[in-house]
Amino acid sequence: MSDNVSDTTDQQQAKAQASEPQTSEQILVRREKLETMRGQGEAYRNTWRTDHSTAEIHSRFGGVDPEVLAELGHEVRVAGRMMAHRVMGKSSFIKIQDGSGQIQLFVNRDAVGGAEVYNPTKKWDLGDILGATGTLFITKTGELSVKVSHIEMVSKCLRPLPEKWHGLSDIETRYRQRYVDLMVTPESRETFRTRSKVVSLLRQGLETRDFIEVETPMLQSQPGGAAARPFTTHHNALDMELFLRIAPELYLKRLLVGGFERVFEINRNFRNEGLDATHNPEFTMVEFYQAYADFNDAMDTTEGLIRGIADGLGIAAVEWEGVQIDLSQPFRRIRLDESVFEKRPDLRGHANDKALLATVCLQEIPDFRPLITWKAGHYLVALFEELVEGKLDQPTFITHYPVDVSPLARRNNDEPTVTDRFELFVAGREMANGFSELNDPDDQRGRFVAQAQAKAAGDLEAVGVDEDYLRALEFGMPPAAGVGIGVDRLVMMLTGQHSIRDVLLFPHMRPE
Repeated sequence: MSDNVSDTTDQQQAKAQASEPQTSEQILVRREKLETMRGQGEAYRNTWRTDHSTAEIHSRFGGVDPEVLAELGHEVRVAGRMMAHRVMGKSSFIKIQDGSGQIQLFVNRDAVGGAEVYNPTKKWDLGDILGATGTLFITKTGELSVKVSHIEMVSKCLRPLPEKWHGLSDIETRYRQRYVDLMVTPESRETFRTRSKVVSLLRQGLETRDFIEVETPMLQSQPGGAAARPFTTHHNALDMELFLRIAPELYLKRLLVGGFERVFEINRNFRNEGLDATHNPEFTMVEFYQAYADFNDAMDTTEGLIRGIADGLGIAAVEWEGVQIDLSQPFRRIRLDESVFEKRPDLRGHANDKALLATVCLQEIPDFRPLITWKAGHYLVALFEELVEGKLDQPTFITHYPVDVSPLARRNNDEPTVTDRFELFVAGREMANGFSELNDPDDQRGRFVAQAQAKAAGDLEAVGVDEDYLRALEFGMPPAAGVGIGVDRLVMMLTGQHSIRDVLLFPHMRPE
């Protein structure tokens, strides 16, 4: 951990310790109120039911003339968390927040049953969850409100909310206590509503294209489908080692063998890797596979899905990582080697010259440390990652990856050293990976063996030989193309978020 990180953590801990006595005192006071409630009956009853959400009320009645609204005398039953409370003698104004928004309650002593009912409400705390019945009206300031005839405590809040005007400014606390973040940060709530819409639109886009949704194992006896280090666990009853999946790919392609010609899965993958702005050990991907298609078809589908999601959200362009991204224009397509040659024209024609590429890598890449098993393709990809990847601002498909780094992709018919594979980059970040699938069982075995050798040589991300998958290929898999899209990164782009933690409800954190 860097000194800066350590200093920041120490400062946060000191700040938290300084606020603990005040927080503890407030909790004590709130608990005393709870004990009074317990003495009067059940404190956490489950009897309140609503008939309107705040969003529905604003949608239906927000533009109604005050006099017309008064004549309607429309009664509503609402509930929500108290976010503001202003007491003015015999009357109070309370702002409550439910899952869809906020609305104001006007509470008058006489209207709710006298001082015996009204006075206790003046001692309620911000964060308490209330239920209220009343009629809709417009206040003198023009705010749609509920004139309360009945109000009650639904659930007592024992911890104080963050300060009204500062919100939850501590980033670490926002991630650790997402429930508080969602209470007080409207932007966070909107981000996760958008995430839900993105997943829904993604599913609709695939179903419209006649893909069927399936589920494949999370626990696998042989990890595969990607180059990544897996999480390992143990099944006691079977006394066997199992792995959390790093990708569903090999199981989805087994389904192609079985006759399901268009399949997809939206679900979690797990990779035992570091945490940074774009990586979390548990993340969401969509993978889809189509028989009788190649990587060009897969790029078309990927571009169409992303543009369809953007259209569904009403987004034509978005600013992400300081880049104005135009999603309405066709995505650029360029070969990986050509993208490197644009930066280093002297390498043109030398894409398979391992010695030369290794020398250039040592010149161009700080602290370069290749593995002993690397081939020419590994060095070419390393140059791409150093010279090109971070500068791909607008949506760009990088195609024709070397065979050396693509163990599951089909070789190109005309160039056996490259594959019919692509990756999609936006604002310098990988968004999708896809290719024409390798369905030659003998070629696949050879590449699995090469991966196993790399694993034995110390490559922790290399996979072994999956004999059952090879057996499936021997039954014959139709020519096909497949794609994996990072859902979290897609949401990051569409909501303009910098960190993957801002689009994960509960990101992984170090223990407190």
